[in-house]
Amino acid sequence: MSNHRPLFVAERSAAKLLDMKPADFRALVDEGVLPKPAEIGGFERWDVEQLRAIASGDLANGAGVIEW
Repeated sequence: MSNHRPLFVAERSAAKLLDMKPADFRALVDEGVLPKPAEIGGFERWDVEQLRAIASGDLANGAGVIEW
């Protein structure tokens, strides 16, 4: 049995990765909080690794360098 990990996912799967409803996910994309999808062969797909980095805080948009 194959245990593959997708590189890109559709909106529903991307929302599921972040435990969101697709409409809530799309609203955050439209607001610029989450990245826009890549177009692959006419399909909108989100980069799974990019979503993981955002969720973990490794890719905080606009955070810059934090000085303590």
